[in-house]
Amino acid sequence: MPTVAAFAAPSSSDPLLRTTIERRETGPHDVLIAIRYAGICHSDIHLVRGDWGPVTYPQVVGHEIAGEVVEVGSEVTDFAVGDRVGVGCMVNSCRECENCLAGMENYCLKGNTQTYGSIDRDGTVTQGGYSTHVVVDKDFVLRIPEGIPYESVAPLLCAGITTYSPLAHWKVGPGSKVAVVGMGGLGHLAVKIAAAMGAEVTVLSQSLSKQEDGKRFGATHYFATSDESTFDTLANTFDLIVNTVSAPLKLDSYLRLLRLDGTMVNVGAPPEPLPLRVFTLFGNRRSFAGSSIGSIAETQEMLDFCAEHGIVPETELIGVDEVNDAYERVLRSDVRYRFVIDIETLRD
Repeated sequence: MPTVAAFAAPSSSDPLLRTTIERRETGPHDVLIAIRYAGICHSDIHLVRGDWGPVTYPQVVGHEIAGEVVEVGSEVTDFAVGDRVGVGCMVNSCRECENCLAGMENYCLKGNTQTYGSIDRDGTVTQGGYSTHVVVDKDFVLRIPEGIPYESVAPLLCAGITTYSPLAHWKVGPGSKVAVVGMGGLGHLAVKIAAAMGAEVTVLSQSLSKQEDGKRFGATHYFATSDESTFDTLANTFDLIVNTVSAPLKLDSYLRLLRLDGTMVNVGAPPEPLPLRVFTLFGNRRSFAGSSIGSIAETQEMLDFCAEHGIVPETELIGVDEVNDAYERVLRSDVRYRFVIDIETLRD
């Protein structure tokens, strides 16, 4: 079993540190990937700090992975050594349930195998992309189009598909009025993708500090939610609200911004419950929904869409020894808009 360098969380409170982990041998259906870049997602921080439940430590996180194929299994014909590939939030599923058979393995009824923190098919705990290599079943490997810069593509594997999927599912297009709540790692991509789909996009952010960026990314309007008049001005306006914030909101205030048959979909994942009044849903026949990443086919569709429309995440490239500081900066919202780790710095 190969030993590879990694950057792991030893506990919920200690800084991440350099270590080594074991990867399985490349099986007949596997692809061995030399990781070049790994994005930092807020989910990484939630998990290593125990916000979502018990964690088996040491834990290597990272589910925004870009790299190149260095070995393929004997039964693999879709990928070859040297291909630029990506791995997102899941690396397996049951392949047998109704949802998997429908090509929606992200909603596997037995629970898909997450890229990190899940029990893998061999009984081990999956370890993510803050490492030099990963072995992944070929059916969960994605092709990275040449049109997307290698060093910036990683965040599309989580933040990109997390926002693309609801926009596609609710059929956003010309004539759609879409609001994006939050202008962080998820939000900035939601704005770019929705605008490329032809929607009229409004950003709802706590302040106007990122207004110039929002307009540059394709937003037509930008409002501060700290100003209570915003909710009066925009009442009964939107077909779809994409909430990217991983913190509690006054949901009723936002739901009242939906027009007839409008939907507010949550893609941010706050650890605490979100209260709302059912009577708010009765008005305008509003819906409150959730959306979880996307299928492998949809993720490939998203990558191809972004390449076609020139959508590139706004990233800050860091070395592995800057990760702990980057975590603190994410928590302070002090990044525009996504950190990407140069994994070459882990090979030093």
